[in-house]
Amino acid sequence: MSREVEIEEYVTRIMLDMGVPAHLKGYHYLRKAIIMTEQNLDVVGSVTKVLYPTIAKSFRTTDQRVERAIRNAIEVSWERGDEAMMEKLFGYSVHTFKGRPTNSEYIARIADKVRLDWKLKHLS
Repeated sequence: MSREVEIEEYVTRIMLDMGVPAHLKGYHYLRKAIIMTEQNLDVVGSVTKVLYPTIAKSFRTTDQRVERAIRNAIEVSWERGDEAMMEKLFGYSVHTFKGRPTNSEYIARIADKVRLDWKLKHLS
């Protein structure tokens, strides 16, 4: 199995475990954003200039719709997802005053987890 397919399957598992509903448009945009960020961490620093427009182009929509759909998917997962997993990934619980992570924080953290887990799996 190719690295790309393995990464996509792993990201999909994480997102489903975190409670991102697969029927939302934001689910597909978010998965692509995480995979793109895992491949190149620099894109998360340019979400509005690079990440959202690239995703929008591939899905034939606007970058504003991509941003909104991703935000909605994150909000749903933050409210309904696995609290223990969220706390483990983000370092604070869903009930703390900080609120949910931003789109870029969420994307970067999951992409970082994917990258680290991939390295651990293939170095051992």
